[in-house]
Amino acid sequence: MSEDLTRLIHLLDVEEIEVDLYRGRNTDAGWIRVYGGQVVAQALAAAQRTVPAERPVHSLHSYFIRPGEPRIPILYQVSRERDGTSFTTRRVQGIQHGRTIFVLTASFQTVENGLTHQDRMPDVPGPETLPTEEERHRQRRESIPEKWRDIFDKRDHPFEFRPLDSYDSFRPVPMHPASRQWFRARGTVPDDPALKAALLAYATDMTLLDTSLRPHAVSWGDPALQAASLDHSIWFHTVPEPGHWLLYDQVSPAAAGGRGLNMAMSSILTGG
Repeated sequence: MSEDLTRLIHLLDVEEIEVDLYRGRNTDAGWIRVYGGQVVAQALAAAQRTVPAERPVHSLHSYFIRPGEPRIPILYQVSRERDGTSFTTRRVQGIQHGRTIFVLTASFQTVENGLTHQDRMPDVPGPETLPTEEERHRQRRESIPEKWRDIFDKRDHPFEFRPLDSYDSFRPVPMHPASRQWFRARGTVPDDPALKAALLAYATDMTLLDTSLRPHAVSWGDPALQAASLDHSIWFHTVPEPGHWLLYDQVSPAAAGGRGLNMAMSSILTGG
């Protein structure tokens, strides 16, 4: 297991400081605000602590209300909204300086058998034939503004991403608002379904927002661009092994009013 993945697993091990109250640490990755995927994953981890293991998460819906401050921990207050015969519902508030910065509602379900179907995986090149995200950044290093170069160099990389195209976020050209990425955790993850779900939640926010920028050729270095996640939802039909290759098939069907809608489906590469 890589050091970056080990640090992330520790980050998702939120500390219980009172009944239904948890504390999440932050990383020193040079960001001006906390990465949204971290907040989603830590809030989910806190909610899962209050739910029996035999009821895995099947969906979550969340809103980012205020930017998270990286220099101080985030408190996660869990509310036990409902414990039914088959379903459990939890609401989580992320709090800093006494103010709510994030809210999440998650639903959990007893494992049941039922009807099953899934779209066929697209016919795309395999991950081993593609360069990694880090390799692409090294090739373009001189075109990346120094501020962004430092952030990318400093931040942890617990997941390996392999884009299927060569889109350049700092020298963009207009492209169709769609993107496909292979990704996987950099190592074998402990056999803990709750941890696997939190890790996947962390990864889902890493490349989504970029998709809505593609048809407009807006550079991440453009000072007029203010980019942040406003809300984030996930449906877990299964929880695959994070250490296996997953295809993240992303599309942005619309953008208006200064907001972009980004959607994605994840498919598992058979055999890992």
